[in-house]
Amino acid sequence: MFNTISIYCKNNHKRVEVPIGSSLLDIYEAVGEPLASRPMNAQVNNKTEGLSFRCWQDKDVEFIDYSKSSGQRTYVRSLCFIFSKAVHDILPSATLHLEHPVSKGYYAIIEDEHPLTTETIDLIKSRMRDLIEADLPFEHKHMRTEEAVHYLKANGMEDKARLIETAGMIYTSYYELDGYVNFFYGCLTPSTSYVHLFDLVPYANGLLLQVPRLDKPDEIEPIIKQDKMFNAYKEHLTLQRTVGLNNVGDLNVAIQKGMAQEIVLVSEAMQEKQVAKIAEEIANRYRDGVRIVLISGPSSSGKTTFCKRLEVQLITNLIHPIGISLDDYFLNREDTPLDENGEYDFESLYALDLPYLNQDIKKLLVGEEIDLPSFNFETGKRIYKGRRLKMHDNSVLIMEGIHGLNPELTSFIEDRYKYRIYVSVLTTISLDNHNWIPTTDNRLLRRIIRDYRFRGYSAEQTIQRWPSVRAGENKWIFPFQENADAMFNSAMLYELAALRKYAEPILAEVMENSPANAEAYRLLRFLKYFNYLNEDALPGTSLLREFLGGGSFKY
Repeated sequence: MFNTISIYCKNNHKRVEVPIGSSLLDIYEAVGEPLASRPMNAQVNNKTEGLSFRCWQDKDVEFIDYSKSSGQRTYVRSLCFIFSKAVHDILPSATLHLEHPVSKGYYAIIEDEHPLTTETIDLIKSRMRDLIEADLPFEHKHMRTEEAVHYLKANGMEDKARLIETAGMIYTSYYELDGYVNFFYGCLTPSTSYVHLFDLVPYANGLLLQVPRLDKPDEIEPIIKQDKMFNAYKEHLTLQRTVGLNNVGDLNVAIQKGMAQEIVLVSEAMQEKQVAKIAEEIANRYRDGVRIVLISGPSSSGKTTFCKRLEVQLITNLIHPIGISLDDYFLNREDTPLDENGEYDFESLYALDLPYLNQDIKKLLVGEEIDLPSFNFETGKRIYKGRRLKMHDNSVLIMEGIHGLNPELTSFIEDRYKYRIYVSVLTTISLDNHNWIPTTDNRLLRRIIRDYRFRGYSAEQTIQRWPSVRAGENKWIFPFQENADAMFNSAMLYELAALRKYAEPILAEVMENSPANAEAYRLLRFLKYFNYLNEDALPGTSLLREFLGGGSFKY
């Protein structure tokens, strides 16, 4: 009786008795293998664990497959480990940098004394397939951080050693594959055979690691051309290397040396330079007929602050900006279209009163005055506050909203009159050479803080709403981002170090029994790698002020 524990499986609502110390893999078999496809990880009492995790007490367990974002993350991490192991085996003296997601894959650069050839790429792919077919285990190990630092340095992984050394943790976890050591944030699959599908193809000056589609795991994600986004990535990486901050370990060292103010000033100056450049281009194209500036971007990308900073720069170029928020043109709530679940679809283009919006735009462009509406989000009704708007001889109309780059929004206006800007957290600093930081995590943390401080929403509510927000972005925003004339990267090298102090107590409020706890717990663990940076160093015009408060602009 005392040699067993009780496990409740949320997938099939089955309760079983299993031997104490059973692994999640053992439990998966005991509950009848409830998933249609192979599990990648599991949530144990609403905390994500690898399938090798052993249970010593009664637990609630939910198994997660590739169709969920958590499962995909585990798959991709495991694939990246196999990739880094294969590069190590084929090119022992090379350094692999897994940079960032782009074009539905993951961009990588291999630094080696010899140029990367097609033959070398084929050898790496072949070695990856050999490792997968061998079904080798990812061995999860723990040791004191002090020892791990020496161990990683001895294996040529200075970036990882610097990260864990500066994070201040007593013990560190790492993985070993066939004698090759690596560190990955988050759990891996139990063994290499769980990675069933991938490809590796030349891309720009490096490689693109391709992964299965989320909706069709037996198919590779097709490459989507994203040249503008890729160029924005390259610009950010150039800045990182210029200031000597290649990863979070470097950032932590700089903060510990008292260089936080310098890092903030350089990051903010870089952004202001980008805003000024965009304003100058708009001013130049104004002479050719541009009269509308369309600004789009996903949730918590910082569109509002970007607009305000752009307006300032336009004025210095003798252009008079007048602004419209697309949110003010929402249909009354009862007229909002419904999604496939029968709920209001606020992310839809057709949640906007397009005829009314188009009518107002036409009036403004011919010099007429309009009565600008406002939308009351509490009542779900359109209201009027006596705001009058009219364009002058040197005016441009700035329209900000998630649908700004959708051609259907302004289809009645010729492209030569429009200038389009895409604003988002395009890339940020990496944890180390093999662990990038998902830009969605950046945005989610921003939104959690803003929702809590200024909108009265808990972290639990924001996290639970996030999948719906992401689905709307995938449908209504991301397909149109390459339509942009300019891309603005709203991420800053230092921002997660500044956000940590605000995010941690908010995330800590999420109860263990909440389905949102898995995500809250993951984000809390992730933030521990960053040293704190005092937000007092941030200027009033910083884009982060939109989320933290204390800024120079009125929102």
